[in-house]
Order: sequence, then C-alpha cells, then structure tokens
Amino acid sequence: MGMISAMVDHPDEAYALVKLKIAASKISKQIPPEPHWAFCYTMLRKVSRSFSLVIQQLGPELRNAVCVFYLVLRALDTVEDDTSIASEIKVPILMSFHNHIYDRDWHFSCGTNDYKVLMDKFHYVSTAFLELGKGYQAAIEDITMRMGAGMAKFICKEVETVEDYDEYCYYVAGLVGLGLSKLFHASQLEELAPDSLSNSMGLFLQKTNIIRDYLEDINEIPESRMFWPRQIWSKYANKLEDFKEEENSAKAVECLNDLVTNALIHADDCLKYMSALKDFAIFRFCAIPQVMAIGTLALCYNNLEVFKGVVKMRRGLTAKVIDQTRTMSDVYGAFYEFASLMKSKVNDNDPNAALTRKRIEAIQKACTSSGLLTKRSGSLCKSQTRSTS
Repeated sequence: MGMISAMVDHPDEAYALVKLKIAASKISKQIPPEPHWAFCYTMLRKVSRSFSLVIQQLGPELRNAVCVFYLVLRALDTVEDDTSIASEIKVPILMSFHNHIYDRDWHFSCGTNDYKVLMDKFHYVSTAFLELGKGYQAAIEDITMRMGAGMAKFICKEVETVEDYDEYCYYVAGLVGLGLSKLFHASQLEELAPDSLSNSMGLFLQKTNIIRDYLEDINEIPESRMFWPRQIWSKYANKLEDFKEEENSAKAVECLNDLVTNALIHADDCLKYMSALKDFAIFRFCAIPQVMAIGTLALCYNNLEVFKGVVKMRRGLTAKVIDQTRTMSDVYGAFYEFASLMKSKVNDNDPNAALTRKRIEAIQKACTSSGLLTKRSGSLCKSQTRSTS
C-alpha cells in the first residue's frame, strides 16, 4: 500500500520504484549455496539494504571482497556502538579485531537484533574472508587494524574540536574509503586513488549520517554517544540535549546548518574521485551513496525535523537516484540540483549564511565547469521540497 501511495503522490518516480523492487527481488533469490557465503549475503541485506543493492552490482570477485569488508567493519562498528560493554573489555577487542578475522572459531556476543546474529555467527564471515585473494585480505586486515585502533582511541575521548571530528570520521569512514580504493586497485579495475580523495568520500557520507542521526544517537540506551563537535554546538547551546527542547529550536537549526556547511567542504573531492573511475559497476557503487548523501544534506539543511524524528529521502526518490546514476554527467546534475535546493533554503539571518552559500556555489561551479550538465536527461529533486519524517 505504501508503494502504491508513493506512486500516486509522485508519479514520476513510479517506473524507478518498480525497477528497484524487481532488482531487490532478483537479489534476494541470488544467495550463494555455500553456508558461509549464504550467511554473508543474507546478513548484508539485513544490516544494510541500500549497500546490498550497490554491492551486488559489482563483478563476482570484487563483490565477495567488498561484501566481506563491509561485514567485518560492521561487526567492528557493532562492538564500538554497544554502550553496555565496559571500556576495559571493549578496547582490547577493538585493538585486536584484525586478528580475529583469521580465526574461523572466533565470535563475540554483543549488539542487538541482526547485529547480534552477525556477531554470534561471525565465524561465517571469517571463513569467507579466508577464501579471498591475498591482496584483498591484506587490504581488509590493514584497514580493520587502523580502524579498530582509532575507535579505541575515541572510546575514552570526546569529540571536542573540529579536528577531533575530522579525525574520528577518518577512523570510522575515511579508512573505509581508503580500503575500498585498495580493493578496487587489487581487482586491477582501477588505479589507486589518492588517500585524500578516498578519505573525503568517507567523510562526506559519515558526516551526513552523524548530522541526520542526532535524535537516534542522543536517545540511545543505556547512554548516548554523540559525535557533534563541541567546538560547533557550544556556540548555540550549553548541552547537546538542549536542541531537543522547543524553546531552543532556532539555535538548534543554526547549529544544524553549521554542521551541514562543514560537511559540504568534502563535496569537490568526492566529485574528483568519481570522475576518475573507469569501471561502470565500481562507478555506480561509489556514486549512488554520494548522491544520496548530498540529497540527505539538502533535506536536513534548515530543517527542524532533524531534532524530532528521522529525515530521509523518499523511497521513490531513492529509487530514482539508483536508476538514474549511471554517468558522471548524472552525478554532476544531481549534485547541482541538490546544491540548488539547499541554496534556496539559506536564510540571510543564519550566522553561517555567507559561508554556506560560498560552499554551495563552489559545488555548483565544479558541476558547471565539467561541461557535462547538459548531457543529463532527467531531474531528481524538482518535487523534493521537504523531508519525510
């Protein structure tokens, strides 16, 4: 019923929704027969439906490597996120996690729901990891080791400054970008991208998630874990919790806009990274999440709903992004459209209005300078004027 209603409200998205549903149905039937690979691909769909779709488009060898890489890091993230685990237990696990991926018998019970299943049956992931090529294994081990050490560092360290914020995002997402670039290179389908660009690809996605997930993170039980940097939010409130209160709405939105403006600085690097990709499947794998990120930032910008519920792109619009992101001209067009949507929401009274416009216009300039905007056929966000809560 929800899908039919979405088609009626946004008929331009109907075709993409149907295509997405068919693609998702095909993927659900393409589970490998081996028990460990069946577990990995089934679990991938459960812990990340969107990434499951883009991962499945990769060639078989690289697809297996990226699937395992994602699940290893998701398991590592589950340990970090579980606030019920004492630090003296959690830190050693994070520091040694890169060794556990070689152990077919290791598992650790933590997390909830599907994440608990992933941790309880992690030996399936280890078994799949040990079947990958040595180049893939080396890349995954290296990134897991560096990420675990970085996560351990921030277990006992608050995100105080913008530098802390960038460092934390580097450990939990920038390293993912570096790892994926290594996997692409190991597949011999791509040149090895510069670390700075790979890092920006991760930071753009991570900062978008951190911004969007304010309410979920602040309400986490048994205790909240927040990654909004004090250097930014302390300009607008005495405590992060204050943004939930109605009387602080104006300041909450100003802080939100400040963080979105900070995230936009990575957009140009992301465009450079994607424009250098050669393989069509790898390009789609990288580009779809980045378009989703700038679309989500455009929805979050100047939007009080971030402090009241979940702000995300409509399912139909997500389907259009997946369907229409096929060339670099599509990416430039989407970035330009979402940047323009954001620009239309900038309030002159916002303390960061001038800087926000400057960063948005830098994105628009990068898109127009490419000379590819006119080669794009469709439009994504003409009807996307408000969030879906």
